[in-house]
Amino acid sequence: MSAENARCVRLSAADGPVSSVGARLVGQLGMIWGVAGVSLLLLSAVFRLGAVALETLRMDLDWWHWIACGISLVFLGITEGYMAFQRGYSPRVAARALHLKDNPQLWNVALAPVFCMGLIHATRRRLISSWTLAVAVILIIIAVRALPPPWRGIVDLGVVVALAWGVAALWYFFALGLRGTELPVPADTP
Repeated sequence: MSAENARCVRLSAADGPVSSVGARLVGQLGMIWGVAGVSLLLLSAVFRLGAVALETLRMDLDWWHWIACGISLVFLGITEGYMAFQRGYSPRVAARALHLKDNPQLWNVALAPVFCMGLIHATRRRLISSWTLAVAVILIIIAVRALPPPWRGIVDLGVVVALAWGVAALWYFFALGLRGTELPVPADTP
């Protein structure tokens, strides 16, 4: 196999963005799969937790429960929706998806949602942060599931707002990146 043919077979070129039509197509599919996969993961949680939250809102709640609902909405909306998702997680997922478009590697494309979440093929710091976040989220989910009604639904109400905010922010930053705007966070790839 000649060097010219070998370059066309590889999914990524070592000297920059891919140049073959097939590699560009694979990169674009990986980019879309990454953003869609992360979005579907978050949206599935929005719908599951949204059902619990709606059930809670249909209960005969006391005034302090309604105050707790407001606090949950505002607190989780700001801390998770804005500070965590909009300022960090969502633009990073978009940046990693756009990186994957220009630098497709077979395993990263196949596992594009996991790649975009920073759980594989990332800097050491990003891997530690992403895996720590994943474990922390799982532990928090276990703890919140143990809460009695209506408290679980009150927490879930705020979580639904934060997750929906995160999905909206992800698509916003993805659209900005597709237009060529530099995103506010790096892709954190090695």
